[in-house]
Amino acid sequence: MGERFVVVPVDGGAGVVGDREPSDAVVSDPAPDTGGSAGGGRAAAEEIEEGEDSVFEPQDPNTVVPILEYNREPNKYGDGVPKENSPFINNTENDKGNSYDGTNMALFEEEMESNPMVSSLLNKLANYTNLTQGAQEHEEADEDEGSKKKAVKSPQMGTFMGVYLPCLQNILGVILFLRLTWIVGTAGILESLAIVCLCCSCTMLTAISMSAIATNGVVPAGGSYYMISRSLGPEFGGAVGLCFYLGTTFAGSMYILGTIEILLTYIVPKAAIFVAEKKEDELNALLNNMRVYGTCCLALMSVVVFVGVKYVNKLALVFLACVILSIFSIYAGVIKTIFEPPDFPVCMLGNRTLQNLNFDKCLKTDFLDNMTVTTKLWSLFCDGPELNATCNEYFDNNNVTMVQGIPGLTSGVISANMWSVYGPLGMMVENNELSSLGGSDSAQDIYMPYVINDITTFFTLLVGIYFPSVTGIMAGSNRSGDLRDAQKSIPIGTILAIATTSFIYVTCVVLFGASIEGVLLRDKFGDSVKGNLVIGTLSWPSPWVIVIGSFFSCCGAGLQSLTGAPRLLQAIARDGIVPFLQVFGHGKANGEPTWALLLTGGICEIGILIASLDAVAPILSMFFLMCYLFVNLACAVQTLLRTPNWRPRFKYYHWALSFLGMSLCLALMFICSWYYAIVAMAIAGCIYKYIEYRGAEKEWGDGIRGLSLNAARYALIRLEEAPPHTKNWRPQVLVLLNVDSDQAVKHPRLLSLTTQLKAGKGLTIVGNVLEGTYLTKDAEAKRAEQNIKSSMSAERTKGFCHVVVSSNLRDGMSHLIQSAGLGGMKHNTVLMAWPGAWRQSNDPQSWKNFIETVRESTAAHHALLVAKNVDSFPTNQDRLGEGTIDVWWVVHDGGMLMLLPFLLRQHKVWRKCKMRIFTVAQMDDNSIQMKKDLQMFLYHLRLDAEVEVVEMHDNDISAFTYEKTLMMEQRSQMLKQMQLSRTEREREAQLIHDRNTASHATINDKAETGPDRVHMTWTKDKLFAERNRNRECNANVAVRDLFNMKPNQANVRRMHTAVKLNGVVVNKSQGAHLVLLNMPGPPRNRGGDENYMEFLEVLLEGLNRVLLVRGGGREVITIYS
Repeated sequence: MGERFVVVPVDGGAGVVGDREPSDAVVSDPAPDTGGSAGGGRAAAEEIEEGEDSVFEPQDPNTVVPILEYNREPNKYGDGVPKENSPFINNTENDKGNSYDGTNMALFEEEMESNPMVSSLLNKLANYTNLTQGAQEHEEADEDEGSKKKAVKSPQMGTFMGVYLPCLQNILGVILFLRLTWIVGTAGILESLAIVCLCCSCTMLTAISMSAIATNGVVPAGGSYYMISRSLGPEFGGAVGLCFYLGTTFAGSMYILGTIEILLTYIVPKAAIFVAEKKEDELNALLNNMRVYGTCCLALMSVVVFVGVKYVNKLALVFLACVILSIFSIYAGVIKTIFEPPDFPVCMLGNRTLQNLNFDKCLKTDFLDNMTVTTKLWSLFCDGPELNATCNEYFDNNNVTMVQGIPGLTSGVISANMWSVYGPLGMMVENNELSSLGGSDSAQDIYMPYVINDITTFFTLLVGIYFPSVTGIMAGSNRSGDLRDAQKSIPIGTILAIATTSFIYVTCVVLFGASIEGVLLRDKFGDSVKGNLVIGTLSWPSPWVIVIGSFFSCCGAGLQSLTGAPRLLQAIARDGIVPFLQVFGHGKANGEPTWALLLTGGICEIGILIASLDAVAPILSMFFLMCYLFVNLACAVQTLLRTPNWRPRFKYYHWALSFLGMSLCLALMFICSWYYAIVAMAIAGCIYKYIEYRGAEKEWGDGIRGLSLNAARYALIRLEEAPPHTKNWRPQVLVLLNVDSDQAVKHPRLLSLTTQLKAGKGLTIVGNVLEGTYLTKDAEAKRAEQNIKSSMSAERTKGFCHVVVSSNLRDGMSHLIQSAGLGGMKHNTVLMAWPGAWRQSNDPQSWKNFIETVRESTAAHHALLVAKNVDSFPTNQDRLGEGTIDVWWVVHDGGMLMLLPFLLRQHKVWRKCKMRIFTVAQMDDNSIQMKKDLQMFLYHLRLDAEVEVVEMHDNDISAFTYEKTLMMEQRSQMLKQMQLSRTEREREAQLIHDRNTASHATINDKAETGPDRVHMTWTKDKLFAERNRNRECNANVAVRDLFNMKPNQANVRRMHTAVKLNGVVVNKSQGAHLVLLNMPGPPRNRGGDENYMEFLEVLLEGLNRVLLVRGGGREVITIYS
């Protein structure tokens, strides 16, 4: 099919000459001062419709304005590509001299300075650099610093090395080696499993929430602090960030105390400085030793962290290897107990467990050289070594027996270890299956070498002590900057690590209970097996594997805590949300947080002075639980609010799971220690209020209504302080709606589109302008408002209605754009329908109003959405089937084109539609690399879309385009002449009326007129005849000028862009449910406004549902969390 051009009308007396098929010849680089093929334009201009009046003086009131009609094959002229070195991109004076460089994108040339071509931007968008926590965010970074940044080595760590192993190292640690056997013995297998399942469920639910947040953009270092502060705001972020910092710091104290406990109890007991002379002083001596050695160890570790943190990171793998080796040795030892249980006898006096430290043989007397002699055990209970010495009554009444400490997996001891054995401080560890005779004196028993409880035990205490062993799940998110693919690695690695450690803990609970005698399990320090680490007695090949492994594990974990905590504090300080902490944001020249390390060491020393691992563990449990609580809260809030930036790559989350995790964290806080929980919440609350109200006055109204009004006013004032962050940006829409003469809504589908775009979230203002004065149009305005509200209710559009009465439509639209909304609740997006009948309208003001609205929206920095064929858009009851939403991303104007399809697909109407993104490659672009960059950019944005890069060959301008431009300019010229002729006729009629009135008024006063005043007598017929003769002469001249016109070269290039781009879009997207396309801006020179409308018509020809999108001059979508 060829192209058909008809210009209607030109001359009343002419008939249709016929259709002209333009040749496929190409106009090759016409010079700027020539018009190309004027003959072709003339031939086309001579095509006239029969029976119409003259262009210059139409008499028929139904006259149709000249229209350029055309149709063509959609893909006849092929694809095309603009050049990378287009003068409108590089903006060099030399290039600007070449009129036809970059003709494919000439329609967007006036916007190149502010909205660059996508092809020139993709590489920067895809290859972003992770920022370290505490640095300026990418939206706020100064551009002049970009050139100073050093090239950052691309991260290469995968899921296993970058997330899984660090999480294992942080989760498995001191509690597993030093306290898990004691927890199993005290709580029993069933309650121990309950504790493990409760705590692991809490961390698994938190990990699911954390995975959703961590995959919702780039998470720099800072882990949970960054995620919470960016999700819930600075108040929650600062409060929880400081709680997380305190938890990490006290974790350092716990690991150091664990290190010293292993050192002094199991490796070199003789290194103790304080030695108890009496048994009752042993606990105080141990605590004092812990304080002294712990302080020295803290100082040493702090120096190591200060001098060379890189060595800490390098040693991390060594420490991790120790942990894994220790775990394997435990499992190997359990398997070995089936065939050959290790020999670790426990000496029992009656049913009481004895400390096997100061005697060799579990006997009262022994035979040596046929003589009965007393043993060292005798001397511990008697006042002398003689056989007739006075002994403890319980010692006399009960026999000494030995039980095997590790009876083995098949021994059946699991049944005895199934239930809990809680008791008060000082309660002796007993085996109730053994016989026991009375006679004990509790006052004297504390001095005897029995194994006793050093603390009062109960279920909630054990939960608090155990919970630190499941913390450390943030290790992966803290390393996101080192990961090759953080959004994939963090969820998989973290959840797998939690699953692995949960399996280890559950199996260890069962295996310990099935392999180890109950009295040995309840022996916290291994006193009954000569001071061996209880878990070490089970390991293979030697207890020293566990002892050395756990020692280095605790050392490594302590160093990691002292490394991470100061950086977390530095990140909080650099954010500036807690003013009194700002000093801790400074550090060494290389960024190491010196002052933060000093404060961390000071707080860590507090934990060391407490000296008891069992007392420190619940403290850090509180802070970690509070942190996890707010991670779950952040995920639940984001999911329920459905903010546009909430697009996690990790899909297996739900607000109910997050809420359950939050409830579990809160319950565990009070289960562990209700008073610690209250203190931790009070600290967090004080920090929250401090951050929220520093420097702000709080005012209260009286009564509930006054309070609500004041809260609304306060919120509006807060909103007005600063524009919303990119992550919180959502379209706050001003819908410009038209009504007919009966005040009925013309395009109700515009409201349907608004509903589908907004889903009840954010601000919607539906505006309408009535022409006239408010005094005369008051009733009509109220009726229009009622009709609009009814339509909004029918279309389920939640928002406000605003009807304005103005002297003219142009001013009314301007007033709405400027003043709609209140305070911070103002619109940032204007939605309107395309004026489909602008060509048929006799009044050019209709399309001029449209163009002025586009200009004013741009000037106000509002985004603009223009819906073409809006009446064909789906209603809210429709359900579109399988199809596509096609995005044609030509220039980058803030990311609106990316955001809108995502928002639409949240609505059930568009939910089944897939998103396709097309971008245009320029001549010098590598289209394959562009596609990879665009796919990477969409991956970081968490958007699922098919990507296609369209290559348009930069061919010469065709005769079709050239002649079409000429038609457009001829039509424009004819419209101007018609407008002039109408104005001239009105002026002449007024002149005749004035002359007749004057002549009637003076005819009686002047009977004679001097001959010099009379030239000739005019009648009305003579006047019209003379005017028509002059007009015909002028018309002939005008027609000759019209046929001799030469098209403007800038218009030719713009038409070339519209024709070529339309051909490609129609070819690729004609069957799409919706096409989104960059809207070119109107020309700076207002003389070309009617040409601008023609360009847009050509651009949109052949497409059904189109949404033209124009950004508001700011970024509305971000890759960051």
